[in-house]
Amino acid sequence: MAETTPLDIAHAAMMAAEQDDAARLRFYERIADVELFLLLEAEPVEDQVNPVLLEDGYVIVFDRAERLAAYVGKPAPYVALSGRAIAGMLEGQDLGLAVNIGVAPSEILLPAGAVAWLRDTLSQEAGEVEARIETVLPPKGLPETLITAIDGKLATATGMAAGAFLVAVEYQGGGRGHLLAFVGAIPRAQDALVRAASEALTFSGIEAGAMDVGFFGPDDPTVTKLAKVGLRFDLPQGEGLQHTPRMPPGSDPSKPPILK
Repeated sequence: MAETTPLDIAHAAMMAAEQDDAARLRFYERIADVELFLLLEAEPVEDQVNPVLLEDGYVIVFDRAERLAAYVGKPAPYVALSGRAIAGMLEGQDLGLAVNIGVAPSEILLPAGAVAWLRDTLSQEAGEVEARIETVLPPKGLPETLITAIDGKLATATGMAAGAFLVAVEYQGGGRGHLLAFVGAIPRAQDALVRAASEALTFSGIEAGAMDVGFFGPDDPTVTKLAKVGLRFDLPQGEGLQHTPRMPPGSDPSKPPILK
């Protein structure tokens, strides 16, 4: 039986509810996140690639190397890149994506305008502000689609932080909202984590102001408050890849600290 991929699932959900903006956004999120195999005319030379083009202006991509092989029917050169990388590579070239054509139920033609929209959406940057937290509360009223999107994004953030908590907050001087608080994030990963959180909002169809992002050291006293009321997200930790600080004792309600 042929494998059903995450892109197949997202495509099927979109086609089953063509008027559902949320389903369409989730499909574009999958396109951005998955590894795509771009069919080439020849092997890359000095990082220069020459994609095979359909006559009507599409590069040809597949979400599995086996699907590319089935389409071509013989060995062929390709390069494997994330969907977001391919969208960026096509900037200014007025080209669309021919996805899984002829070999999978998720075959679809994404015109140049759709690729440009995806590229622009992914390039949006979050603003940076400083605010002091006055009260930390349990998260409330956020849609399950956002929780699922955050979980999916952080599942690929291997070794970037020890963990994260989603909480509601009230700030000194007024203002309230939700905060995705990362604990023990490595400095060079912070921009990527902010971008992941921003994309989770965007592709869930939620207003950007619905959630802030913050970073806390493992020894920060605020982490204890976050752990008491927050929704916890565990990030995968790659053995030997990063020296990520551990979550502090007591930050996991299911694993209280051992007292000696």
